Amino acid sequence: MKNIVDNRLFDMILLFTIIGEFMVPWILEQFYSEYNGKIMVMSALGSPQSPVRFVYNLWLVWLGGFLAYTAIAYFLSYRARFPVPAVLMLLSIGLFALGAGLISGLFSVNESKSIVTTASKIHGVGAAIGFMALLLFPLLNGMVSFKQNDTTQGVISIISFVLSLISFACFVMGDKEQFQNTLLKYEGLWERLTLLCMYIPFIYKVMGNLIF
Repeated sequence: MKNIVDNRLFDMILLFTIIGEFMVPWILEQFYSEYNGKIMVMSALGSPQSPVRFVYNLWLVWLGGFLAYTAIAYFLSYRARFPVPAVLMLLSIGLFALGAGLISGLFSVNESKSIVTTASKIHGVGAAIGFMALLLFPLLNGMVSFKQNDTTQGVISIISFVLSLISFACFVMGDKEQFQNTLLKYEGLWERLTLLCMYIPFIYKVMGNLIF
């Protein structure tokens, strides 16, 4: 019997969700003239000032819900052979789903960072924990892949992990005033690049299952 993560329907929905992570903000920003995707984080699309806040926050809830299911799917698929990595994968994907998905969708950040509310604080903490948790997924996936003698997926996952760390560091530094005259000021682009790098192991596995 195939693992849940090798189920064709599951793979198609996961691929749709990952593509949506980038396409939904791109589409919505066309209806939000004050939004600049290069320098503004995606969460600003869900701010109280945003005309597309309902749609974007609803999307975040979907993202969090399905990735929570994905976390359970990975755990159930790997727990028999790799119990410790399976638990860590559950936490890595699950915390991202909860923090950067569900919590971020329910508690909005403000368009301006100078405006701090209880909701924006909860959003900030949830998103930060979520991102840091998912950073570990490519590393964990690489370890499991090497144990399964899948060298190609292992190498891709480790490269993804390294690129994720670099992109995330640039994303965090982009928020600092001293970097506003450098390429690091494009905080929105660094956020998207970080997500893309973290999603690479998912994409590789999904595409492999759907094509072959």
